[in-house]
Amino acid sequence: MIQLDQLVKHYGDLKAVDQVTLTIPRGEFFAILGPNAAGKTTLMKMITGLVKPTSGTARICGYDIQTQPMEARRRLAYVPDFPFLYDKLTGREFFRFVGQLFHLPPARIEANAAELVGRFHLGSFIDRPLEGLSHGTRQRVAIVAALLHEPEVFIIDEPMVGLDPQHGRVVKDMLKERSLKGMTVLVSTHQLGIAEEMADRIGIIHGGRLVAVGTREELRVMSGATGPLEEVFLAITSGN
Repeated sequence: MIQLDQLVKHYGDLKAVDQVTLTIPRGEFFAILGPNAAGKTTLMKMITGLVKPTSGTARICGYDIQTQPMEARRRLAYVPDFPFLYDKLTGREFFRFVGQLFHLPPARIEANAAELVGRFHLGSFIDRPLEGLSHGTRQRVAIVAALLHEPEVFIIDEPMVGLDPQHGRVVKDMLKERSLKGMTVLVSTHQLGIAEEMADRIGIIHGGRLVAVGTREELRVMSGATGPLEEVFLAITSGN
């Protein structure tokens, strides 16, 4: 569902992403970890087509995000760490707008939005202008909008930004449920607990390179660490 082949991104003399090759199958919950400035966000933006790679390719459901962007994006949802919303719209208007972008019938937009609004406890906010909502509530609106068209691939950068523990749990449960039903989930995060609790496999990026990929147990074997994921992460990144 996500296929990366030798992805490279240079910013002048800085090699932000260096020869990343990775395949993520249908229904996998994959987490990318890395220190600050490791290249995580640049990699996510190349996968979603927001940044053009210097070289290499990224495919979503078999479609090249650069040469077949509409086919790829039709199957994709992306929530950045600071999502953009149209502040003058209400939540309901925003969901209708997003649903129409994906050519969903009005009845399906309403049905999908009603289910997700209930799950994310947005009922009392749905008819308020987005500009007046808290950061955490706006984050929930962005996630609902991204899930509205039932994407095959869901990509989210720092999913817990601004969320309280209750709604953080809702997000985790929802993404895990959907991955078990076949949606591929790619999460980039600094929060090791999310990866340890949720991910089927974990990739560690450091200095722009994907230095390790595997299950939690496979990463422990690679690193030689026997403790929690934090110890594994520090062992792998300190050696690269």
